Amino acid sequence: MKDNKKNNDPTSPYQLFNFGPMLCKMKLDDANLKKYTKFVSKKTSFINETLAGVIKHEHSVDLQKYGEIINPYLSIFYEGFQRWYGIRPPSKLLLTRAWANFMVAAEFNPPHTHPNCDFSSVLFVKIPKELKEEHKKFKGTGAGPGALSFFYGGNQNFSICYMHFFPEEGDFFMFPASLTHFVSPFTSGGERISLSANFSFDFKRK
Repeated sequence: MKDNKKNNDPTSPYQLFNFGPMLCKMKLDDANLKKYTKFVSKKTSFINETLAGVIKHEHSVDLQKYGEIINPYLSIFYEGFQRWYGIRPPSKLLLTRAWANFMVAAEFNPPHTHPNCDFSSVLFVKIPKELKEEHKKFKGTGAGPGALSFFYGGNQNFSICYMHFFPEEGDFFMFPASLTHFVSPFTSGGERISLSANFSFDFKRK
């Protein structure tokens, strides 16, 4: 399923997938990805009590610093939005919240959505080599250890209601905040670092 692309232009800076809600995947270049390592830290405040994850270290991220790097990619997202929905976005998106997930063995994110916003995102900063090896050895029919999964509705014939991805560093996904998603646990060593963020349409900014 992960190669089931709606946008098949290999030169495009984004991918859309044959799926119900809009699911947009982009790729941050190495230079921009490295900028995140300078301010993503476990020293910022814990925000676990406001999140669904079974993860010890979930920490706030400075919105201004996050936005300076990610805002140029929103222009790419707007192009994908118009292609998918056939209309221009109703307004610019405003970054309302961002946080870092430092996930280790046995931790996971259960199926959940993000309330009080319009679109959500996840950026993968680090995938440990131990997890990459564990995922390669996985033989089951599911998404596998450390994978990101999306699903909507119930299982239906002739419908694609479920998609999953084993992420790489720099992968950046944007999707409707109401789209259910989850992250599978893993057992290997190392730390899987991702950045999540919420966005809302800012109708003051056309």
